[in-house]
Amino acid sequence: MKRIITGAMLLLATALSAFSQTKNITVSGRVVEDTNEPAVQATIQLLSLPDSAYAAGVATTGNGYFTLPKVNAGKYVLKVSYIGFKNKFIPLHLYANVLNKNVGTVTLETDAIMLAEAVITAEAPQVQVVEDTLMYNSTAYRTPEGAMLEELVKKLPGAEIDDDGNVKINGKELKKIMVDGKEFFGGDVKTGLKNLPVDMIDKLKTYDKKSDLARITGIDDGEEETVLDLTVKKGMNRGWFGNADVAYGTEDRYMARMMVNHFVDKTQFSLIGSANNVNDQGFSGGGGGPRWRRNNGLVATKTLGANFATETSKLEVGGSARYNYRGADIISTNSSERFLQNGNSYSNSNSVNRNKNIDFNADFRLEWKPDSMTNIIFRPNFSYGKTNNASGSESGTFNIDPYSLVANPNDFLNFDQMTDDPLEDIRVNATNDASLSKSKSISTAATLQLNRKLNDRGRNVTFRGRFGYGDNDNDQYTQSETRYYQILNALGGDSILYRNQYITTPTRNYNYSAQITYSEPIARAAFLQFSYQFQYKYSESDKTTFDMLSFPEWDINGPLPAGYETHPVDSLGKYAEYRYYNHDASVSLRFIREKYQLSAGMSFQPQHSVLSYKRGDYMIDTTRNVFNFAPNIDFRYRFSKVSQLRFMYRGRSSQPSMENLLPIADNSNPLNIKVGNPGLKPAFTHNMRLFYNTYNAELQRGMMTHVSFSTTQNSISNSTIYNEQTGGRTTTPKNINGNWNAFGMFGFNTALKNKKFTINSFSNINYANNVAFLYNKDTKVDDKNTTTGLTLSERLNGAYRNDWFEFGLNGSISYTAERSKLRPENNQEPYTFSYGALTNITMPWKMTLSTNITNQSRRGYTDSSMNRNELIWNAQLSQSFLKGAATVSFEMYDILKQQSNISRSLTADARSVSSYNGINSYCMLHFIYRLNIFGSKAARESMQGRRGFGGPGGHPGGHRGGFGGGRRPF
Repeated sequence: MKRIITGAMLLLATALSAFSQTKNITVSGRVVEDTNEPAVQATIQLLSLPDSAYAAGVATTGNGYFTLPKVNAGKYVLKVSYIGFKNKFIPLHLYANVLNKNVGTVTLETDAIMLAEAVITAEAPQVQVVEDTLMYNSTAYRTPEGAMLEELVKKLPGAEIDDDGNVKINGKELKKIMVDGKEFFGGDVKTGLKNLPVDMIDKLKTYDKKSDLARITGIDDGEEETVLDLTVKKGMNRGWFGNADVAYGTEDRYMARMMVNHFVDKTQFSLIGSANNVNDQGFSGGGGGPRWRRNNGLVATKTLGANFATETSKLEVGGSARYNYRGADIISTNSSERFLQNGNSYSNSNSVNRNKNIDFNADFRLEWKPDSMTNIIFRPNFSYGKTNNASGSESGTFNIDPYSLVANPNDFLNFDQMTDDPLEDIRVNATNDASLSKSKSISTAATLQLNRKLNDRGRNVTFRGRFGYGDNDNDQYTQSETRYYQILNALGGDSILYRNQYITTPTRNYNYSAQITYSEPIARAAFLQFSYQFQYKYSESDKTTFDMLSFPEWDINGPLPAGYETHPVDSLGKYAEYRYYNHDASVSLRFIREKYQLSAGMSFQPQHSVLSYKRGDYMIDTTRNVFNFAPNIDFRYRFSKVSQLRFMYRGRSSQPSMENLLPIADNSNPLNIKVGNPGLKPAFTHNMRLFYNTYNAELQRGMMTHVSFSTTQNSISNSTIYNEQTGGRTTTPKNINGNWNAFGMFGFNTALKNKKFTINSFSNINYANNVAFLYNKDTKVDDKNTTTGLTLSERLNGAYRNDWFEFGLNGSISYTAERSKLRPENNQEPYTFSYGALTNITMPWKMTLSTNITNQSRRGYTDSSMNRNELIWNAQLSQSFLKGAATVSFEMYDILKQQSNISRSLTADARSVSSYNGINSYCMLHFIYRLNIFGSKAARESMQGRRGFGGPGGHPGGHRGGFGGGRRPF
């Protein structure tokens, strides 16, 4: 039977392959402008002779390359169209015995008449859409003098930057930043946001970049990344350019930053350095918009790095090295409420943290194409890290809400300093502790990928090998004193637990994998794809805890006392050796048509794990065998070059850790004991996404929508037993169902009739259904609580801009309906709304003024301290001189001193409110100098035209090659 099926499949593949040979000639090439810049999204048409009938067509890529769909032998004319340039016609005679016809590089000639018309009538559009790429024009957004990329990204429609500096564009998290198609510092987003000056950027493109494997083979491996690709201004790739910015301000704030670039055609070199104590935010210019990011602590950073990239027709090489230092002084207060089966538990804490972190990272990338059929990619990287963190805290747990007795319970947490305790009757425990941790880590990894095309119709084979190694040494010193108010000691007083420990935890791990893929064309633009990967992981951890109570004079900041090694506590140490074997076999079918692409497949993953574990007298060697499968679908339909629909589904299985499966207790923290669960099942997550976008170039009007849904079967949650006497908890991981999330986004932007007015809107809806176990008291029967959160938000911005003036209005509102099934008393409907205005004015004598003022209000919170208004006003006045090469800028932040550092969270089992120290209100004086001594004259004029808030850069004549610029073929 197997022979019959195999024979039938081979017969079918042969027949389909034969059928597909009717069109087997590929035409390719590259299109550039007269300045040798790539012609992006130029229109390529192949017209058959003698009737000039349309035979095939495509648009050029971001680097100007094109490959037409396969056609028959015959006589044709290749037509190249690009707005602002004359049409190019190239006669072609395609022969059946020459399957690949490369027309080489096609250089276009400027159309002076069309260009003049475009310069007169065109205003730079804010955003354009071409297929799955969103393209933004930097000149359409005014930013302050000396602004970095972060200031520009905040203004992009649909862009969001959270408190940690993570960026989302239209609901998708940004993973990499690239410059002219090349990774900048390994694609590190935060490095790019804080070090790339807006002055050098012409265009911004965001799209989903395929992995090296998917890009070369067409096999979807699920490693697609959303990237932001920056195009450097014309002429800037012909010499040295850069800038330096030094500033000092009130509250002892300082900032210094420099960047030097050397771009010559396909070669890039960048050197960056910075130091600041403004919470690593990189803000440069009060006119950049309201600063909603919370300043959690006082943070100082130092950075030094170098990046390079170059390419030839056969070889691309790039890499970077960077050093980072981060020092933070963080003071925080927290109050939380845990939901029990009957009643609630309350806790408050004060903490101080002083952290110092140093890390060094280096990466390298090589892509070599020795011939047209072979591709080799090599990516090694190395990192070194060192940390020194000190912390101290005081905390307490209560069985009744302490706010019912005192205005601020956090003033009554240090029991060593209290003589009169108003909270004594409701206390469960109180803890004072201090700790110091030091660590050093080294890691290295490398990926090698070899691809060989076996024919010109899509048959190829690929090998990919990976290796990684890591070594970490961690030392922790901890001293704590915990008083239990509900437990009496032998003398009838409160029971007190003292801890004084030194903990050392060296860990070592390595892993390697080998993967082979094969793609077979089975019909016209249809491929059957196979992949097999073997992966091995090894990790070893040896935790040893030493009891230091025998050394009462020992100071955790001093050297270890002699003889400490004779006091290990076996029950608090552990040794774990973990081995993981994974096989991943997948098969998929891929169709490529002029209007749509479809890829569907399934992967099968048998896994084998081995754990050797020792804790005190407990020793075990255990194994686990699991079989997973993961389906995936990716469908794209292109209505036109500027309108497309995309649907994706991917299922993924995730395994619990081996230690979570062991039925033993980890009591190293007596207030947080952890017990494993041998019956824990793997979790499986379903993710679905739907995207649609369209764009009208004539009206400069775009629309984008994104809908996603995810649900997890057998989520891993914690079942917790709460001890009313100690205030401690014992947690056990258990599976739970019912967690799902739905998200929808709609973005709309348009220019009004004369293109000087613009409006953009960003609406989203999010619904989260969270299920968790309530804290148990006397029973081990788990009660599940479900909390739901419906969030509706809208952001609306409108702006007017001309050569010297910009005025914008902005408003937003966010409404959340929070519901708790078993704790309806915690239901609330908080909402926030903000409204404000900003203006940028370019005055005579190269002076610019920028200011913004925004009022943000919170309402509907049960915690009255959260219901407040914050009127944030920022301003900047700058003066340029030395023909625009230098600027002095005076900046003021949070002039009215109303910004707070408060955050809150609500989950199915608890809610909490936290506040942090920080400096939000201060002034700074900047001196900025720009280097551009070897660039082209056009580039220097472009940089000078960009001075101030747009200047001529926002004017139709500011950039002949502006983003869109009226010449793109839309």
